[in-house]
Amino acid sequence: MADMTRFRGSLTALVTPMSADGQIDYDVAAKLIERQINGGTTGLIPAGTTGESPTLTHQEHGRVIEHCVEVSAGRVPVMAGAGSNSTVEAVGMAKHAHTVGADALLVVVPYNNKPTQEGLYRHFMTIADATPLPIWLYCIPGRSVVDIAPATMQRLAAHANIVGTKDATADLARPIVMRRVTGKPFNQLSGDDNTVLSFLGAGGDGCIGVTSNVAPHLCAQMHTAWQEGRLQDAIAIQDRLSPLHDAMFRESNPGPVKYALSRLGLCTPTLRLPLAEPLEATKQMVDAALRSLELLD
Repeated sequence: MADMTRFRGSLTALVTPMSADGQIDYDVAAKLIERQINGGTTGLIPAGTTGESPTLTHQEHGRVIEHCVEVSAGRVPVMAGAGSNSTVEAVGMAKHAHTVGADALLVVVPYNNKPTQEGLYRHFMTIADATPLPIWLYCIPGRSVVDIAPATMQRLAAHANIVGTKDATADLARPIVMRRVTGKPFNQLSGDDNTVLSFLGAGGDGCIGVTSNVAPHLCAQMHTAWQEGRLQDAIAIQDRLSPLHDAMFRESNPGPVKYALSRLGLCTPTLRLPLAEPLEATKQMVDAALRSLELLD
């Protein structure tokens, strides 16, 4: 059973930094990981959607996770992205993540092929049976089209290895519903930066964020304030971060967040097609948000 106390607060869905020619820059990735840990981030999620997993080769996907485990060196847990719309591929990713020392798995609802609820159940159960690692089910219907129904989540939660969810639905009743239907300690992490305090108020445990790539210290401070009962402080930080949250999702993630990191001199804004650099209006929005946080002159 996973130690649930390790998966709370501000976790980061890491970008995958690339050189101008689109090759992964592992030296920069190491620096970004150190910045996250030094900023108070409590967990790292490599090779997820924010990490451009759809355009990573299988070899790159595995190496990104292995590299994150190596650099973080046990200081914070690593929840490896292991999602695919092919169950066989997802099982392979899960087994590899276990082999290289990841602490947990984040498995997204299969995208594009629109499985039924029975198909979802069999998909996740097959992965859970194939690995001893704890699994978080990633619900993001904006990208996957289908969602995990509460009745299906109830069935899945009966598996000992399925211990939590990343919820990017922005449905603030979900933590309450999921807590009721799962019938066991079930770790719930928001996948929507803009509603995270409300999610925590409904019984959530933390957030796997995009904004924390840019402002890890502020995101961590907000969660600490919440955990310590300093609600007004948490709200004040939330309000400061809100323009940056908006900017990060003005266009498809991770275009804006990579641009923001490039403005801070932390990595290039390079994306792999079919993603393209943000529009000028989005860049201006990101710049304004960075200035509002005094991260940019």
